[in-house]
Amino acid sequence: MIGLPILDKMFDEQGSLRMYANILVSTDGSDVAKKGVQHGIALAKALNAKVTVITITEPVPVFYGSGHASGWIPAQEDFDAVCEEFAGKLLDEARAMAEQIGISADLLHAPNAHPATAIIETAKARGCDLIVMGSHGRRGLSKLLLGSQTSEVLAHGSVPILVVR
Repeated sequence: MIGLPILDKMFDEQGSLRMYANILVSTDGSDVAKKGVQHGIALAKALNAKVTVITITEPVPVFYGSGHASGWIPAQEDFDAVCEEFAGKLLDEARAMAEQIGISADLLHAPNAHPATAIIETAKARGCDLIVMGSHGRRGLSKLLLGSQTSEVLAHGSVPILVVR
């Protein structure tokens, strides 16, 4: 023990350097997020760290428009079922990536949540010391810039964040 909390977390009981012991990896299924998952899982293996992969599905959207589509809201049960199926596929892909390199990953779906908030809260609740995420996600113009969810996690997160592009 060194006596400084940030440094004490970097070393195991034998005094060996252990930079990150508990990594949270987020994915939304985009190509860049898949790169982030691959990188995060490989890093967890290299560091002998625990890894959790999280995907977040946002609350049911309300579409405002004109004509017959104005104010349309999908049935909550239908929306939840589609989100569960989508999240399950993403997490199955992450599980396969982890198994392929010989490690296990905890898999987590946070339904009906704001992505950046869910990532930050999950990292705190699970004691993660690193967050790995893609530089941008599935949203239109954000593909040109640092994604809004990534920016929000960078601004409000309390642990180091590795952004993969």
